[in-house]
Amino acid sequence: MRDTLVLNASFEPLSTVTLNRAVVLVLQDKAVVEQAHPELRMRGAAVDIPAPRVIRLCRYVRVPFRRQAPWSRRGVLVRDRHRCAYCGRRATTVDHVVPRSHGGQDTWLNTVASCAEDNHRKADRTPQEAGMPLLRTPFEPTPADAMLFALGADELAALPQWLGREAA
Repeated sequence: MRDTLVLNASFEPLSTVTLNRAVVLVLQDKAVVEQAHPELRMRGAAVDIPAPRVIRLCRYVRVPFRRQAPWSRRGVLVRDRHRCAYCGRRATTVDHVVPRSHGGQDTWLNTVASCAEDNHRKADRTPQEAGMPLLRTPFEPTPADAMLFALGADELAALPQWLGREAA
């Protein structure tokens, strides 16, 4: 599970990594712990450090500018917090607002998380044709927002305010 946020030396979110990878980066002096889990510690024969929740790289990493987050089924489910856009129950599938058979594409603005029952009931129709209004309007997250969403609600709530968590 990727539960550690990696910041660039300039404090910009870069990615999320596993806890083990974060500890390795800290032990190799490639990163410093910016925020740690309050009750977790990583212990070894010669080491005892707090389990990192947010780490910052010691050297700046140049990243090509990315205007938008890449679309993915997992990304849509994470963006909608695994909640069905039609009924609010747990979502396990992705539904196209405008069906692919009617020219709908795999885009952030045309896909929503959906439970299997509602996805089947809507079938090959638009929400208006099926009489199933959307509870939330789909939106396109920024690359940084998509990364923060991937941390999950519990981890996101524990992050410092300066990371811009209010956007989520």
